[in-house]
Amino acid sequence: MPLNDPKISKANLGEMLFHEKLLSLDSSISCASCHQPEFAFADTMAFSKGIGGKPTARNTPSVLNMKNRPYFFIDGRAASLEEQALMPISNPDEMGLPISTAINRLNKNQLYRDYFQDVFHEAPNENNLGAAFAAFEKTLETVNSKFDDWSNNTGHLSATEERGRKLFIGDKAKCFDCHFMEDFTDDGFKNIGLFDGRQLNDSGRMKISKNINDLGKFKTPGLRNIAVTAPYMHNGMFSTLEQVIDYYNNPRRFVPHAVNIDSSLQKPLGLTDSEKKDLVAFLKTLTDKRFERHKR
Repeated sequence: MPLNDPKISKANLGEMLFHEKLLSLDSSISCASCHQPEFAFADTMAFSKGIGGKPTARNTPSVLNMKNRPYFFIDGRAASLEEQALMPISNPDEMGLPISTAINRLNKNQLYRDYFQDVFHEAPNENNLGAAFAAFEKTLETVNSKFDDWSNNTGHLSATEERGRKLFIGDKAKCFDCHFMEDFTDDGFKNIGLFDGRQLNDSGRMKISKNINDLGKFKTPGLRNIAVTAPYMHNGMFSTLEQVIDYYNNPRRFVPHAVNIDSSLQKPLGLTDSEKKDLVAFLKTLTDKRFERHKR
């Protein structure tokens, strides 16, 4: 929407703010610097770069398909999109700007003062800043993939994609145990074996819940557009879907001393090479058509 359009919506304003570098301490980065639209609003590096080139603590997840999630961030520390949206701004490893300073900058900017007045009928403040971001993020839903065509009886899966789909929902691969519903997530927290207290020492959900049973657990990510959002895992340790499936096939081959690993991953899955290829083929059908050219 043109910047002089008087009919700007709450979501339009949120999109502008999503790309606004004024909201970082040194005005060098925006939300879109790490959540890159062309890569399904994720990043292409294991760890994104915050202000001053400082790496983030975890891999940047996609912000697509967040409208119906019950909590946010991979450790679940935010209860709403509005709360989630403001945290990266003030995080010293990310945008590094106190929210009060961000609000002050917006109030000194005539363009944003006018837009907030038009949309919210008040000056910029913490509440309406979060509301604008949330309104934009709620528009980022994707339901236009090859899988969706198949699901709606308007398209077909290839033979290898169909074999992969059956593996995905079956008892052998166990993907569907955690990755189900419309966005392929149960919104639960799982320890998939990436905590050993040595090289892998991010305790995940436990940092928030303070519950020892949550040691090494992270939120189950949705799988829509997964072929576009490499690298994978909370620490970005795998660069391809093939590596991810190799890992799930036998986690202890990669992390022999994993602590608190989920019971469903205690034993190898026993997937063959051809079955692994079929799973990858199915996962690639979850890519929304707008991101197809970036699929790997």
